[in-house]
Amino acid sequence: MAEQSQPPAKKNQDIKAALWLSVQLAWDLGWLIAIPVVALGFAGAYADKHFGTSPLLLLIGFALAATLSTIGVKRKLKKIIEKRF
Repeated sequence: MAEQSQPPAKKNQDIKAALWLSVQLAWDLGWLIAIPVVALGFAGAYADKHFGTSPLLLLIGFALAATLSTIGVKRKLKKIIEKRF
């Protein structure tokens, strides 16, 4: 038995929904990565200037931001995978 294809209107609606979910995911992941980098980068630079430890605290801030971003992305993707399957 041949598989019946969806009507064109339904296919277009599915494509638009998938595209919107992709854009939303990219936006969410962008913020999950950008906010910790900016916040901890500025905090590290300020602390370096205050304590005279340049660039030690800036690098620690970036390392902490990378760790937090990785945890956030993993949680987000885990939630998406659980919802999808």
